[in-house]
Amino acid sequence: MLKRLYIYFKERYPIIPRIILGLIVFLEIHFIVLLNNGVTKFNIGIQEFVGAYTVFAFLLWLRIADDLKDYETDKKLFKDRPLPSGRTTKKDVMIAGVFFELIAVILNILFMNNILFFVILYVYGYLMSKWFFQKSKIQPSLPLALITHNPVQMIVNLYIISFTCIKYKIPAISLTTVMALFTLYFPALIWEVSRKIRAPKDENDYTTYSKLFGYKKATRFVLIVTLIDIVTNIILVWNLNKISVLVLLALVSWMTYKFLQFMGNPEKFKIVDKVERYTYLQESTMLLTIVLYLLIGKI
Repeated sequence: MLKRLYIYFKERYPIIPRIILGLIVFLEIHFIVLLNNGVTKFNIGIQEFVGAYTVFAFLLWLRIADDLKDYETDKKLFKDRPLPSGRTTKKDVMIAGVFFELIAVILNILFMNNILFFVILYVYGYLMSKWFFQKSKIQPSLPLALITHNPVQMIVNLYIISFTCIKYKIPAISLTTVMALFTLYFPALIWEVSRKIRAPKDENDYTTYSKLFGYKKATRFVLIVTLIDIVTNIILVWNLNKISVLVLLALVSWMTYKFLQFMGNPEKFKIVDKVERYTYLQESTMLLTIVLYLLIGKI
């Protein structure tokens, strides 16, 4: 079983990079809330690492649940993936999922201050895995699946924000917490839609947004969300580092140009490749803003 799970994690959910991702996601939102509320004295301990592990474990659960939900579809369209190819079994990933999630439950009960929000997070995840008990309606509809499933990133953000606000006695509802709730959600939405936008010649039996609405309309939607997203980012870094504001404006200008290029010639490149590069640079800017503020203060 361990060899089969090694194959699954290597191809579908590399453990070390995903643990690092969990840590980055947790600390980015944690510190962006703290710094915007003027908190500069921190008490970093096991709770922060438990929170980061929870993000990692929850995203793993979503990965496994998604692969199990799409098993029959993957057998037709993605036969080389670990589950449909038979290189890993359903039982293998279910055992692994229970193992990692049980650790998350125990750690949160023992150390965290926001158990209610932990429960909300996993209840939402459970409902997602069950198609909100509306599989016949949601599964065939790509837009409906997006509307019901993609907001999960906001629930992850809510889990992190609730911990931060409770620990440091920060007001739960403010411009900062509302903007932080949307940060990382919009990039997730942008990526999810972009990866299902293709040039007409690249379309196949796989359902995409470009097939449903046309590549221009789908790309235009992603462009609008990208512009909205950059506003939330600028609000969050405005009081921390004005140079970061300029960097974010430069990045969104470049991405806007790429969107317009793609709409003019969809065969020139895959738009998701540009979106991924943009997202990495954008989130790196946010992280660097936090690090610089912690090291040298406001710029």
